[in-house]
Amino acid sequence: MPTIVFASPKGGVGKSTSAVLLATELAAHGGTAVTIIDADPNKPVSRWAKHAAVPNTLTIIADVSEQTIIDDIETAALKTAFVIVDLEGTASMMVGYAMSRADLVIIPTQGSQLDAAEAVKAIKLVRAQERAFNKTIPFAILFTRTSAAIRPRTLQSIEAEFRGNDIPIFNTQIHERDAYRAIFAFGGNLYELDPAQVTNIPAAIHNASAFAVEVIRRLKGLPPEHLETVEHAKAEVA
Repeated sequence: MPTIVFASPKGGVGKSTSAVLLATELAAHGGTAVTIIDADPNKPVSRWAKHAAVPNTLTIIADVSEQTIIDDIETAALKTAFVIVDLEGTASMMVGYAMSRADLVIIPTQGSQLDAAEAVKAIKLVRAQERAFNKTIPFAILFTRTSAAIRPRTLQSIEAEFRGNDIPIFNTQIHERDAYRAIFAFGGNLYELDPAQVTNIPAAIHNASAFAVEVIRRLKGLPPEHLETVEHAKAEVA
């Protein structure tokens, strides 16, 4: 089953947030079995899971190392429909090993030149693993913590530069949302948040769902701009 790896040499770019959003979206529709491998030493995914009950369809593996990461990924892929790997914010051997087993590497980055430079390092690491393992490893840049209403010139410039160099970019961006912070504070998923405590939950759900659909379509090599539900997109992977 597909393995999706979130990687960036820079911490704080939204790897764990994006990984949890994707995992909970996939698990929320049709009871799909999903494994998250929490390979970040800070264990953000494991901390999220402690705040509220995790559904039976969602498994979290936190006890991983450079020596076990490949076995952990391959074992999880035999048991669940999707494997999502949240990696540490460095360019380590563990990151390289995880990339070597990926069906899609997602490289989160914020819209700054500093973050873009770090994203380029992640791309170079993907390509190094392609050479080392003699295989093609699909990847794409995911812009995170963006505004739903404003596209700054800096972000537009970085997007244009990536596209000009034939670097794949997600059409969907993960916006800055109170709801995303809330699930890490309270646990659970977007659908379980209390509208009395958290603002604009429907917009957050729409954003996360669009991201999940685009991930699935990229796994199938389909046009990412095609609109559909998470359920329909998952049926194409099965």
